[in-house]
Amino acid sequence: MAPYFLRNLIPKKEADQSSRSLLTILGSLTKLQWAMFISGWLAWTCDGIDFFSVSLSIHNLAEDFNRSTHTITTSITLTLLFRSIGAIIFGVISDRYGRKWPLVFNLLLIAVLELGAGFVTTYQQFLALRSIFGIGMGGIWGMSAATALEDLPTDARGIASGVLQQGYAVGYLIAAIINLYLVPATPHGWRALFWMASGLSFGAAAIRACLPETAYFQAANAEAKREEEKKRERGEEVMGTRGKTRTFLRETGRMLRIHWARCIYGVLLMSGFNFLSHGSQDLYPTYLQDTKGFSPHNATVATIISNVGAICGGCIAGWASQHLGRRLTIIICVLFLGAFIPLWILPDTFSPLSAGAFFVQVGVQGAWGVVPIFLSEISPPAFRVTFPGVAYQLGNMVSSASAQIEATAGESLRTELVVNGEVREVPDYAKVQGIFIGCVAAYLIVVTIFGPENHGSHFEQHKAAFSEGAAREDGHFQGEPSTSRPKDDPESSPQLGDGSHSREKASSPESSSVGDDEKGRVSMNERV
Repeated sequence: MAPYFLRNLIPKKEADQSSRSLLTILGSLTKLQWAMFISGWLAWTCDGIDFFSVSLSIHNLAEDFNRSTHTITTSITLTLLFRSIGAIIFGVISDRYGRKWPLVFNLLLIAVLELGAGFVTTYQQFLALRSIFGIGMGGIWGMSAATALEDLPTDARGIASGVLQQGYAVGYLIAAIINLYLVPATPHGWRALFWMASGLSFGAAAIRACLPETAYFQAANAEAKREEEKKRERGEEVMGTRGKTRTFLRETGRMLRIHWARCIYGVLLMSGFNFLSHGSQDLYPTYLQDTKGFSPHNATVATIISNVGAICGGCIAGWASQHLGRRLTIIICVLFLGAFIPLWILPDTFSPLSAGAFFVQVGVQGAWGVVPIFLSEISPPAFRVTFPGVAYQLGNMVSSASAQIEATAGESLRTELVVNGEVREVPDYAKVQGIFIGCVAAYLIVVTIFGPENHGSHFEQHKAAFSEGAAREDGHFQGEPSTSRPKDDPESSPQLGDGSHSREKASSPESSSVGDDEKGRVSMNERV
């Protein structure tokens, strides 16, 4: 018999709840569910615009501040390093107090910092602002994913995950278009890109402020109030806000003790994912201009084409993961991108290089399209902002030097480029990126194969992190579950604790032999 981690690549039938057609699923969503999803997607899109403003401006920044490409990429590294701090701060606040206002504040913070970046006059000022900016950016992804996904029906989350994650590619696309048309037309140059990004973040904050708290967190607060009423009726002491905070901190500690192996796995997984995306994106415009001799205009157009591929790949893979399983979809996408690495690096003309960029990004962002729901499902359910956000940003921290690694390697690996009949020695970023992306792809396949999967998890039925027992996998609401399915769905009223992970654990020999407090200690590779 094949090992468990191979047999578990395809979800079991009882966990596959995707029998409805895609059009039926989309048609069943309410206006509020659409609005919440768009709000989370828009926040993540703004994060993409803000981040890639630097990648698209490296040449202009180097000229303006009289610095080398390697020195300018330090700002990218520092932004990625500080994002883990923001993920911890905003993740903890969101799991404790709700999704709405922490995300609004987070968006306003990055809008102010992005605005300020357009007014700096020295490289030191720019570096300082981008470092602080990393803290603001770190909180966006976890809260965006929770806002967009946790109130949706279970069978809508695959496609929603793919579309949500491609908000980042759309952000890159928007930033590239602004850089292509607005930046050359204004005397302010690259600063106009940062100011435009700031305005969009302000707009995203305003939209989120107009929408309510997620249904999940409203249900959690209502459950907490019911518990308080029961305690009052029994004459017991009722814990206030401070008591909830103490419970939250206690449950956070228990979660780390129970799920420490899963936390380590999340960081290892996201390190590979972030090396893959940053290694194929951050220095891509510079690669086309320095190694292939493209004009800034053609490099930007090729970047736009690559991001169209990214959007297509993410949406298709997110939908496919609902049927094929999360890990198998990721593996297929990574193998797909590996097949197109030669087309990414070998040609010297615009058309084949653009085609290579399109198909490589179909694979890169196809794999990424599964990440939001994959991490949400394997997260300890009560910590669906903190766990995915911190794992994501710690992976970002590990991979933060991607651009600098490639820039440094390009100084050692050189090639020749003919410009106007003159032979020049230039960095061989083609060879550097080919080797880099190939190694990362191989690593990611291995890590994904040996990982856990919790396909179809009903995490919206779990207690909030400020409730007693929230760290346990079986800590479900005592009242009615939140709206995970439309009312006309035959499975719209599952029993509490009826998520796929609960069903499978109940039927597994391991779960019958462990107590409630120890259920989370079962090996990751024996979880679905």
